[in-house]
Amino acid sequence: MNAADLGLPVDVPSTALFTDQYELTMLQAALRGGTADRRSVFEVFTRRLPEGRRYGVVAGTGRVLDAVENFRFDAGVLGFLRERGIVDEPTLEWLADYRFGGDIWGYPEGEVYFPGSPILRVEGSFGECVLLETVILSILNHDSAIAAAASRMSSAAGGRRLIEMGARRTHELSAVASARAAYVGGFDSTSDLAAGFRYGIPTVGTSAHAFTLLHDTERDAFRAQVESLGRGTTLLVDTYDVTEAVRTAVEVAGPELGAVRIDSGDLLLVAHRVRQQLDELGARDTRIIVTSDLDEYAIASLAAAPVDAYGVGTQLVTGSGHPTCSMVYKLVARAESADPRAPLRPVAKKSLGAKMSIGGRKWAARRLDADGAAEAEVVGTGPVPPELTDRQLLVELVKGGEIVAREPLEAARERHIAARAGLPMSATQLSRGEPVIPTEYV
Repeated sequence: MNAADLGLPVDVPSTALFTDQYELTMLQAALRGGTADRRSVFEVFTRRLPEGRRYGVVAGTGRVLDAVENFRFDAGVLGFLRERGIVDEPTLEWLADYRFGGDIWGYPEGEVYFPGSPILRVEGSFGECVLLETVILSILNHDSAIAAAASRMSSAAGGRRLIEMGARRTHELSAVASARAAYVGGFDSTSDLAAGFRYGIPTVGTSAHAFTLLHDTERDAFRAQVESLGRGTTLLVDTYDVTEAVRTAVEVAGPELGAVRIDSGDLLLVAHRVRQQLDELGARDTRIIVTSDLDEYAIASLAAAPVDAYGVGTQLVTGSGHPTCSMVYKLVARAESADPRAPLRPVAKKSLGAKMSIGGRKWAARRLDADGAAEAEVVGTGPVPPELTDRQLLVELVKGGEIVAREPLEAARERHIAARAGLPMSATQLSRGEPVIPTEYV
């Protein structure tokens, strides 16, 4: 099911120029050299997780499918390439008819991954596959970084609700992608209306300090908001004096007041005081929402506080210190000729440093221990061991150029919850550590 089937807007422009120039110059050289039609296999993987992280989260798969589907060189794009002299006329003619016609397999969105996991496998001719490198990495590196941060925050929240509110802290388009990735990683809603419009994510929001400052008194501001939005609204209580604001909020809205939001100060101390005050005023069901530069560590530090929900912005949309996953897109196998019957030959870059890769078209499976918890990420290029046949991780996403695995965003979100629950308990520790399970090559 795609976004159109869900009744959501999917007006996506051409993604053909979301690429680096050398993808096109490689294509031109390959066309001239007669190698562009060689069957090839590219894989997306990362050699390491961000320092201290114990698992990664696959996010952005649905956006990758949209990007591949919309990778088209229309007249305007071709005119730009011609005017700049980026590629020659034969290459422009080839690009004019470009449609990805190969196959893509990958870890389903929301799944966890580890160093060496073949997160995405793209198969087709060299020419059609090499063009997709940059746009695929751009999406997966960004979205997976945000989803990983969201997952850690979700674990730290311990079931309390999480609101994504980082739109003003990042690029306007990455804000939409960030909200989507955060939802996959465990957040419940977003403040960004574009994300709600495009992806159907629940949206929330009431007022900022500016609304209070607009009025002559805090009471006037609260009264105006309650009269407009109802008693179930959330009132911001830290513009002036928190204690006085809470008292005024309950007087205006009554014990049916939906929530109060605290955006500054010692959140642990203030939350306890506010909860006690709300209870004494009879507003026992009024929730407490805290914001103010939270990350997973701050959320964890509030575990003992009477907090009902957290709003997270900057740290979430920047990956909580790790804004990329360092994923790469490497050619791992290619045929020796353009003959479709030619066998695939493993290829790999040799390096004296940390940039070595392993050649060959890979499969991946997750081996479980006797208690059903994951104990190893097994990656191989030969036959899949019988005991791992039912534990394979890659699923078919695109077949012969046709997308075959679109799904509601909710499915990816639920998958992540299940995948994270299947890891050893130490996976959710916030202290620095190694990947929670090793990667084994067979």
